[in-house]
Amino acid sequence: MDALSNGAEKTRTAVLVDFGGVITSSVLQAFTDFGASLGGDPRLPLDLLSRDQPSRALLADHECGRIDAEAFERGFAERLRAHGADVSAEGLTARMQAGMSIDQDMLALLGDLRVAGHPVALVSNSFGAGTYDGVDLAALADVVVISAVVGIRKPSRRIYSIACERLCVAPEEAVMIDDLQQNLDGAARIGIGGVLHTSAADTRRQLAERFGISA
Repeated sequence: MDALSNGAEKTRTAVLVDFGGVITSSVLQAFTDFGASLGGDPRLPLDLLSRDQPSRALLADHECGRIDAEAFERGFAERLRAHGADVSAEGLTARMQAGMSIDQDMLALLGDLRVAGHPVALVSNSFGAGTYDGVDLAALADVVVISAVVGIRKPSRRIYSIACERLCVAPEEAVMIDDLQQNLDGAARIGIGGVLHTSAADTRRQLAERFGISA
C-alpha cells in the first residue's frame, strides 16, 4: 500500500516507523537462516510463531512485557524441541537475530525526513533483551514507543495512537512504514497512511514527493 493510497486528500506531516525489518535487514530472513542452522526445516521458527498457539502466546506475552526475554527463550526452546529441533534456550533470541544488520540507507532517510521538518516516531514490537543495542534511538526518532514498555503491541490501534499523541499529530497526519501488512492494517484503522517497506530505495520513492525529500 502506497503512502498516497490511504486518505490522499489529507496532509501527511509525520512518520511512524518500525524497527526490525525496516531500520534493520529482514527479520524473516534472519529467522529463516536461524531455522536452517538447526538442521531441519528452515521455516520452523517462523511457522511456530505464526501458527503454533503456545508459541504465539509466548510471543504476545513477551512483546507486551508480561514475560521477559529469558522466559520467552525457555518457552520457545521447548516448543522448538517439541518439533524436533535440538536447541538451547540460553541466548535464543540473540541467535535468532544474529543475521540482522542496521540499514544505513534507512537511517539516512529518517534523517532527511527530520531535517525537512517531519517528526518521526519509532513504533516497535520488542523482541529479546538486546534488540536495540548499539543503536541511538533518540538520535533516529523524536519519539520512541516500544511495545514491552507501553504494554501494547502492533497491530493494536492503541500503540499507534500513543505514538501520534506523543508526536502531537492526528493519525490522519501520519504515515506508518512497516514490513508487515498486518501492522499497516492496524494503523489504517485509525486513519494512518501506510508504506509497505521492501527496501530503503522504494520507501524513499514513496515518501519523496509528499514529504519534500530527494528521491
